[in-house]
Amino acid sequence: MSEGVMMERPQIRLGTGVAWLELVHTGGDSWQVSADWDSWLKADFSADLTTVEMADFAARMLSHLNAPSGHRFSAGVTPGRNNPLTINAERAGDGFAFAVRLTPNGDDDACHLQMEIDPIDATELCGIFDALHASLARCR
Repeated sequence: MSEGVMMERPQIRLGTGVAWLELVHTGGDSWQVSADWDSWLKADFSADLTTVEMADFAARMLSHLNAPSGHRFSAGVTPGRNNPLTINAERAGDGFAFAVRLTPNGDDDACHLQMEIDPIDATELCGIFDALHASLARCR
């Protein structure tokens, strides 16, 4: 089961104990990006992301998740080359499965981590991203 956003600071966690992705606001324009795939592949790095960029990402995710077609989609945290996270979502039953690409510091020369996260119920995902969006709005 996926976890949502903790209210004391904006953060989001997608996935289970086997494969998960987490973004945690650590203050200012700094976020900690962490991921783990069955303890075989791990990522843990900081990323410079503004509250506006994260709120826009959450809004775009909500827009895709609420689209009537429910087709697959892709969303990056930022539109530029320094994007530390891209999520590709594929419809799976009543939810979406994710293929995640992490790029530490958005650096083309860094090692990328690509992993899959099992399907998460669409209603649960909407709740998770809605809570993230709301918590970011309070930070502005």
